[in-house]
Amino acid sequence: MKRRRTGTEPVTARSPMRLRLILAAGALAVFTAAAVRLAMGARSAGPRDSPSTTVLVVLAVVCGVLALVALLNLAVILRRMRRMRKTVGRCW
Repeated sequence: MKRRRTGTEPVTARSPMRLRLILAAGALAVFTAAAVRLAMGARSAGPRDSPSTTVLVVLAVVCGVLALVALLNLAVILRRMRRMRKTVGRCW
């Protein structure tokens, strides 16, 4: 039995998964690079440098957490795309 459509979306509506995949991969690259660069800066900072070592470490940790969130988002997107491909066919 075929379900009736109840929404107002077009019949040919497409999922934004490909765009989400690109954005998540870009965010992962940017935040990983920023975390590494800030950690290197914190390691080489002197006691009287500005910004201080503490500030650089905190920023590196924040960027690292955001990189982990981007990685988790990437994993979820890939899982959904795989599941969508199995049920619908090509999703992107």
